[in-house]
Amino acid sequence: MTNSLILLNTAFAILAAVLLITRFRVNPVIALLLSSSYLGMTSGLGVDGTIEAITRGFGDLMAEIGLLVAFGVLAGSLLQRSGAIERLIEALLKHIGPKRMPYALSVSVATVLQSIFLDVLVVIVAPLARGLGMRIGKAGTPRMISAMAIGMEVGVVMVVPGIATLALAGVLGVPLGTMLSLGLLVAVPTTVISVAIMQFVFRHGWWDESKDELPASAAAGSDAESAPGPRGSSGTQPAKSVASSAVASETEVTTTSRPPLVLLFAPVMGALGLIATGAILDIVELEIAPLAFVCDPVIALLVGLIGTILVTRRAVGKAAMDEALRNGFRESGQILILNGVGGSLALTIENIGLGDILGRHFSASTAFPLLMVWVVAAILHIAVGSVSISAITAAGILAPLAPMIGLDAVWIALAAGAGSLFAIHVTSNTFWLLQSLTGLTTRGTLKTFSASVSVASVVAIAVIVPLSMVLG
Repeated sequence: MTNSLILLNTAFAILAAVLLITRFRVNPVIALLLSSSYLGMTSGLGVDGTIEAITRGFGDLMAEIGLLVAFGVLAGSLLQRSGAIERLIEALLKHIGPKRMPYALSVSVATVLQSIFLDVLVVIVAPLARGLGMRIGKAGTPRMISAMAIGMEVGVVMVVPGIATLALAGVLGVPLGTMLSLGLLVAVPTTVISVAIMQFVFRHGWWDESKDELPASAAAGSDAESAPGPRGSSGTQPAKSVASSAVASETEVTTTSRPPLVLLFAPVMGALGLIATGAILDIVELEIAPLAFVCDPVIALLVGLIGTILVTRRAVGKAAMDEALRNGFRESGQILILNGVGGSLALTIENIGLGDILGRHFSASTAFPLLMVWVVAAILHIAVGSVSISAITAAGILAPLAPMIGLDAVWIALAAGAGSLFAIHVTSNTFWLLQSLTGLTTRGTLKTFSASVSVASVVAIAVIVPLSMVLG
């Protein structure tokens, strides 16, 4: 089969997936499986090869991230139920002060809170961000909401254990310790720079309360009630169902004790510390069997989950803890399936030899391939509206280039994550969820969410390219 035909079939398969999801409202899982099937059958894999690529791609990715995602979502559900998130925000305001609050909130959300399922994180933090915005001065509402949005979206694609971060690491075979260290190296400056840009913009007049905020009586989300039901930036359930379930959970919590805030977060932070320790041991080539065991990402997150279960039970009681676990299991199932079929498409693309074809058209420079990854992910995200799908698909298309140009796969993962943040808009469920919870108009949400995260997307690739050249 000619190279031109393979390229044509790949382009058609991806375009078909986009149209099925956006135009015909086909579930993303079905759309991706149909595209994988078409691509395999028309590009020379045959029946057996196509089925093997679909099933093995799904299975290989689940082997990489399945338990990690499940443990992360469960820990996040427990942290939500224990009230740890609300207490963290209040502690930040008290100790950091209004002037630095947008930066503190954004970095905290991007790093510390990435075990929280994205839509649940929006439900918890968005009303708090709006309340804090009223306490920090001029244009406080857009400044706080944009800071929150930047932190959430940058964290989910670059910081372990963000859902898309784990998926990208799995697709590209990036060690989780490497993803954790370099992801933080990119995410923190990206977040701070992006927040600074948006603080400047909003302080200098890019906000009109009469047009960008709903009247107080309508702030419950009238625009969202009439909005269509697009998929979320993480490909998850409809906004109203997430919001109502999370709010209901909060109202039912009965606190039995009030453990110190550091104790509530200690298990998850300890797990990330173990993962980082494992990465350091690998770098220095030091093998200590017991330490290597507990520093393995799966074991580390399991330890973190067990610790979170214990402190949550102490904080809210066994019944509330059990309900939080049930909610976490429900949330993790749909995430795993969606990311798994993304792995199916990625392996199909790899098996048809697209990497070899593209590799002959790229220079040995690292900058151009990374920019191409960013562009592909950005285009896919604009069309599909899903951060996870666009990032995984872009990474899967261009991953085979890494060994040809001597580029570490972690930079492809980060570039794909950065591109997938560009132009989050009305096709995103998270867009409407944020709008409904913050009392903004659609115009105001486009400014605080779409524009802010797009700025972060551009800043991220501007950070990634030079770092990749320096660190290799």
